[in-house]
Amino acid sequence: MAEYSKRRLGTTDIWLSELGFGAGPAGWLRSERAEDDVLELVEAAWSRGIRYFDTAPLYGYGASERRLGAFLRGQDRSAFVVSTKVGRRLLRPSEQRRADMPFVFDYSADATLRSIEASCDRLGLQQIDIALIHDIDTYTHGDAQPMRYREALEGAHRALDDLRHQGAVRAIGLGVNEWAVCESFAREVDIDCILLAGRHTLLERAAQRRFVPFCKEMGIGLIAGGPYNSGILASGAVVEAKYDYALADPEIVARVRRIEAVCNAFGNSLPGAGLAYCLRPSVVTSVIPGISTLAELDTTVRAAAEVISDKFWPALEEADPLGS
Repeated sequence: MAEYSKRRLGTTDIWLSELGFGAGPAGWLRSERAEDDVLELVEAAWSRGIRYFDTAPLYGYGASERRLGAFLRGQDRSAFVVSTKVGRRLLRPSEQRRADMPFVFDYSADATLRSIEASCDRLGLQQIDIALIHDIDTYTHGDAQPMRYREALEGAHRALDDLRHQGAVRAIGLGVNEWAVCESFAREVDIDCILLAGRHTLLERAAQRRFVPFCKEMGIGLIAGGPYNSGILASGAVVEAKYDYALADPEIVARVRRIEAVCNAFGNSLPGAGLAYCLRPSVVTSVIPGISTLAELDTTVRAAAEVISDKFWPALEEADPLGS
């Protein structure tokens, strides 16, 4: 298969395949064959034309980066783009106070430099293409969010900006689940891109009206993560469907049923409409669903190939005005 069409990331010289590979789920696989399964999965994504891969130290506590690197380090370095993240410092076993907490939040400049170095080691790469400051939102930090935000602004951003000028990373930005904090951060310092997870989807359409125009005005490249809102926009309104990492409540389930009805009327799948929605604005460079199995990859590739009628979108707004 030929490579997917590519879009330029903001004003940088980086071009991303419109369909990317979210390597978060692949980091959490724990079967005896996990390493081989992920290698096969990434190789299959490559064979289907995907050339952008997103990971983070958090995903499997280093396993995602290591497994991704096992394949990518054998490819032509100019042929693919990798993004990873900073903000969580992985602890050595001797440093861990709790077995279920093998990291600490650390957005300092020193921790950021060490995080990038460790990510390069796990990936087996000399350079990170896109370095993102991870999860500086209220959902993650609660009352501590203002402190973490300031730490990231004065520490992590400064370190990444230096690395960008040195050529050690090619672009810097944020990887966050809340767009308001991204807008605030981008008004204070220079960033190239934002990976916005779960907030630019068929169910979350407010960003289209407010945040997407901001990114376009600022020349910031937008990457759409979590296009399925943790699963429900892939599975549909089934029993125990997940929305934002939890069971979907009845209102969300009812909305998805209405959206599914529009999809059926136009002969499209729910995942196909979901991916197409994310890519509608030109400022969105890539959409990166999390993928953990070959079946999920095949479903995603088929969905990405669907053609969505221009008449679909007004029908969506009429059936589900709550998304806006």
